[in-house]
Amino acid sequence: MKRITLFAGHYGSGKTNIAVNYALKMKAQGCNVKIADLDIVNPYFRTKDSAKELDKAGIELISPEYANSNVDLPALPQELYGLVQNKDFYAIMDIGGDERGALALGRYRPYILEENDFEAVFVANFYRPLTRTAEEAIEVMKEIEAAGGIPFTAIVNNSNLGEETTAEDVRKTESEIKKLSELTGLPVLFTSVKEDIAGEFEGENILPLVLQKKL
Repeated sequence: MKRITLFAGHYGSGKTNIAVNYALKMKAQGCNVKIADLDIVNPYFRTKDSAKELDKAGIELISPEYANSNVDLPALPQELYGLVQNKDFYAIMDIGGDERGALALGRYRPYILEENDFEAVFVANFYRPLTRTAEEAIEVMKEIEAAGGIPFTAIVNNSNLGEETTAEDVRKTESEIKKLSELTGLPVLFTSVKEDIAGEFEGENILPLVLQKKL
């Protein structure tokens, strides 16, 4: 487990939901963890929407003052520098969708690369319009890497159709995530599935998800 874990992906990939669940799981395992919301442009769901749940679990949330606004570069809190500089805890960072959202990450790139104890995870959802194939996903990955300045080190299969997702829906994307792994040379960190169908993936490398609700 790396000290810093970055989750990034295209709009609607579900990366924020994964970031929240990943942080909660780490906390449940006894880890001292904090989570940062750097998603400044996401029109869907933000980490900040889970503030109460995170606080109840004892997880500090750091988020921009103008998250989800029309401000191109919002006032990012000073605590974010502490997040990447203080090595006394694990840090989870929810990075904005596409290259524009990843720009905020560039401010912290020198610290992250210098420490070199990070996992940069691309969250793939092959049911989203612009990432239906491995080749399309790679194009998005390149855009995010160029904007944020940090290379991806792993991928996650979070292909889903929301609340209606079945195990079969997830299975249909296994060949595509395998192809993405082969084309990029990156390992598949895990496949994320809703808690209610997790039993159908017993023995496999999965992260059961409690779906977060947008406020």
